[in-house]
Amino acid sequence: MKPIRVIISGGGTGGHIFPAISIANALKRMEPECEILFVGAIGRMEMEKVPAAGYKIVGLNISGIQRGSIIKNLGLPFKLLGSVRKAIQLISEFKPDVVVGVGGYASGPILYAASLKNIPYLIQEQNSYAGITNKWLGKKAAKVCVAFDDMDQFFPAVNILKTGNPVRKDVVDILNKHHAGAELLKLDPLKKTILVTGGSLGAGTLNKSIEKHLPEILKEDVQVIWQTGKFYYKGIVERLGLNFHPNVRILEFLNKMDMAYAAADVIISRAGAGTIAELCLIKKPVILVPSPNVAEDHQTKNALALVKNNAALLIADRSAEDTLVLEALALLKDKERSKVFSENIGRMALPDADNLIAQQVLNLAGKGGHK
Repeated sequence: MKPIRVIISGGGTGGHIFPAISIANALKRMEPECEILFVGAIGRMEMEKVPAAGYKIVGLNISGIQRGSIIKNLGLPFKLLGSVRKAIQLISEFKPDVVVGVGGYASGPILYAASLKNIPYLIQEQNSYAGITNKWLGKKAAKVCVAFDDMDQFFPAVNILKTGNPVRKDVVDILNKHHAGAELLKLDPLKKTILVTGGSLGAGTLNKSIEKHLPEILKEDVQVIWQTGKFYYKGIVERLGLNFHPNVRILEFLNKMDMAYAAADVIISRAGAGTIAELCLIKKPVILVPSPNVAEDHQTKNALALVKNNAALLIADRSAEDTLVLEALALLKDKERSKVFSENIGRMALPDADNLIAQQVLNLAGKGGHK
């Protein structure tokens, strides 16, 4: 019997790439002979991360709409046509049984090409609000794997399966690591600790909020694990000095995210779908500050899905600078509210997403067959 062949397409950000790699890993565990080809966008993060995870990737010359620049958008239709042509060629050569789209620029052309070639495809929609491309392509998808309720407003209800978002297992493995995490970060395990994370590039609003309210944080003798992101790190260190205070750990990036999660009592974060999936498994009190700079304001909608279940606190980006730190300090003191948040966010956890999605892919491959 021929091995099953799968194309996984998409990327652009870690929020798309890490779930894609998790699905690929699950497929390999279930079907070791399975042949997997990734398709990404040239010049984007996936072209580096996917080969590092041990998979082959091909790049399409495609990009998104550049807001505020008409000139940069003039070449888009040509890029799109070229990408669709290349996608059709890739499908003809690789002959996949199933195509998986995880979102991001490269996902559209390859899923469209799959529909033209009558190859079954699966969409993994990470957010609580589907983007334009997924809404359009979702009509013909064999399966749509989602992480939030009420997604039948975007996709045919009959094809929806609530699986959750795949997470990196090592990142959410925090059991009995509180002391070790504090020690690694050179913090006191007995002091209350806030973790602030704005993703690999960082979040300006979160950084400004922390910097502005450092006096209040220090007055309460609270510790901060402050992941500034690549974009802001240098400026913050220049202003404050790297060893600003023993209670404040300033870091550009967190290589051991599990240790930071384990050491924290309250977590402040953006509301990307992948991050939320991790936070549900971490089961700690969370304050979400959705990024206003994302398509269709999907982060606010992601955060509201938690707020609706009394599982997190939402603070709008525009008011964060004034209120965020004060709310975090109040939450640290409020044991009852912290307990409720922890319990409710834990109830929303979907820990087996990678295996559930991989199983759907294999089911479709059984039905699909080689074209």
